[in-house]
Amino acid sequence: MGKIDDIDMKILRELVSDASLSVPKLSKKINVNPSVVYSRIKRLIKRGLISKFTVVVNERLLGYNVDAIIGANVDSKRRAAVMEDLLKIDEVRSVHEVTGRFDLLIFVKTRKLDELHDLISNKFAAIDGITHTETFVEMSSKYREPVYTLPS
Repeated sequence: MGKIDDIDMKILRELVSDASLSVPKLSKKINVNPSVVYSRIKRLIKRGLISKFTVVVNERLLGYNVDAIIGANVDSKRRAAVMEDLLKIDEVRSVHEVTGRFDLLIFVKTRKLDELHDLISNKFAAIDGITHTETFVEMSSKYREPVYTLPS
């Protein structure tokens, strides 16, 4: 991969904050010619630094009020299949293979605690290979945008 410079980093920082910025607005914001910004974005996409432009949905406004993290232990021979099966469940947002007392951490969102209970008791229980789960209901959380800097 070619070298990333300060202009690339400025573009990335701005797009992480607001991916809907038009090239003209972005160019004004970082004080770089629009044609340069356009070609840099295309290059960042081609090189894989930008994998997609997306929308962040406020799921609370859609009624998803319960966030939980579920630690799961799984049969090591079924780990990959379990991960794939979990990702087919609508309430599952992400699955992470981890070290520590659990094999997987599963991030989920449901509308109500009853739905979370059903998710674990029925949908997760039906997956061959999950041997144990422990659920952590999120009380509150704080998020921040990533900050990217050039390597030294």
